[in-house]
Amino acid sequence: MNQPVTSETYTAQLRRLAELTARVAEQRAEAHTWYERQCEAADRAVAEAAEQLQDAEVELVAAREQQERVDAEVAHLWQQARSRLGVRRLGGPPAPANGVAATDPVPMLAKVRDLLDRAGQPGELPGSVNPLLALCGVAGAVLAYALGAGARALGVGYGGDLAVGMPVLALVVTLLGPLIGLAPARMLADRRHAMLGPRPITVVLGAGVITTVLLLALGR
Repeated sequence: MNQPVTSETYTAQLRRLAELTARVAEQRAEAHTWYERQCEAADRAVAEAAEQLQDAEVELVAAREQQERVDAEVAHLWQQARSRLGVRRLGGPPAPANGVAATDPVPMLAKVRDLLDRAGQPGELPGSVNPLLALCGVAGAVLAYALGAGARALGVGYGGDLAVGMPVLALVVTLLGPLIGLAPARMLADRRHAMLGPRPITVVLGAGVITTVLLLALGR
């Protein structure tokens, strides 16, 4: 048979129900707090990921622009290398090597540019071409003397004022003979991608002057 519910039993049941209700409310509050914290953490993670994605997109655009500039600079330097160094058989610029550690290409390109500038600068003609330079001076002097002789002969042939003026013109042309030799010497220097410096000019003029003096002495 069922025992009658006394006031003490009812009071105990109410107290237990109140304790269970309070515990459930406390656990529910803790669950809500945990959920809100998880949502806030998730929101922060999403915001940080979105910010990192935006930064990555900006860096990607900058990297592509730098790559385009570097590729253009490499193509330009490669073309300069072909033209300045006389290497015509080379194809296009080399492709980037795989597995190479990432480095800033700007300083490397600056070094290559400086190297090409130094390599492309013409040097002075070597001493081994001194005989050719002297020959240029001799040829210029002989050519000028021949032109002068032709002018004198023309003056003698026509007579009159030409007989007076042509010898003077012939002397001027003859004296300019050493300078005429500088023209083929310049061509020789250009073919060797060199500079016609003081020493080569001295060789040409010296040979031309000596030849002019000898021709004038023999022509008297």
